[in-house]
Amino acid sequence: MFKKILGLALASTLLFTGCSAGNNDKKDDKTSDNGKDKPVVLQVAFENSMSEPLGQGVQKWADLLSEKSNGNMKIEIFPDSQMGDKADIIDSMLIGENVCTLADGAFYADYGVNDFGIVFAPFLFDSWDDCWKLVDSDWYKDQCDKLEEKGLKIVSSNWVYGDRHTMTVNPVNNVDDLKGMKIRVPGNKIQSIGFDSLGATSVGMALGDVYQALQTKTIDGAENPISTLYGRKLHEVAKNLILDAHVKNFTTFVVSADWFKSLTEEQQQMLIDTANEAGLYNNEVQAKQEEEYLNKMKEEGVNVVVPDADVMKGFKEKAESFYTHSDEFGWSEGLYEKVKAAMGK
Repeated sequence: MFKKILGLALASTLLFTGCSAGNNDKKDDKTSDNGKDKPVVLQVAFENSMSEPLGQGVQKWADLLSEKSNGNMKIEIFPDSQMGDKADIIDSMLIGENVCTLADGAFYADYGVNDFGIVFAPFLFDSWDDCWKLVDSDWYKDQCDKLEEKGLKIVSSNWVYGDRHTMTVNPVNNVDDLKGMKIRVPGNKIQSIGFDSLGATSVGMALGDVYQALQTKTIDGAENPISTLYGRKLHEVAKNLILDAHVKNFTTFVVSADWFKSLTEEQQQMLIDTANEAGLYNNEVQAKQEEEYLNKMKEEGVNVVVPDADVMKGFKEKAESFYTHSDEFGWSEGLYEKVKAAMGK
């Protein structure tokens, strides 16, 4: 379905805030019929469970926002795809509804900001420092501006979702073992072609459907950070994990640009500040729980492959074909070089 949106972003004033900055057009507070202020409510919906670090981070955000606004701003949480998939939620944003979800550059590319998709390119980042340098760059702010023009406003970009690894029914010891395997990916072009470039056959599918698809052998594997793989219990039906870290996945929280503009400047800034504070909390939880989850997987019979330098070289060489699709992605000329320069490389 052809999707319209409007764009996003103002220059960030804090490291990691990326596209988040308050709107200068101050609006009056909403009031109820009896003259008292009504709380501003934001419904935050996502595919993950509350037991995952991401869910815990969103709960922290809700607590912080309620506390710092004295109860005048509230977050209602809808985990486990309760409000539909990411596309459904973003479509609601585009008509101005008070909803929020996490999304990444690969999804924003499908909504008309083509260059944003490169942040999900396989093996683009060598370290998390590379990610944060890019988030704090003028290039990133420009992508946010373009997204806001499409109707979407990023309020936080400093959330670690995790290194994305590959879990499969049959063992994968090197990139050649992926040939012909049907691997579930989120439903966007960037991630689909990213895995196709590794020799697999990508299958777009909602996260909530993956367990059964693995169980019935409809697919051969899935990719996600360890916390999500474990949180969704995929290791019960796919007993092989290769730590290929094909994407360093930072994520963003996005809202309707029109809804954001309806807030006062103080409310806008409070939403941004608490989202970023919760993002740092999420990152701490991610780092701690990733190791715990990996150990639990091993204890529960998962075969974990730690690829050596030669195996990783094979993955990266195979992934180079991804960048030959720049015309298909609609990327601007020299995008890869611009992004590397923005990271100081």
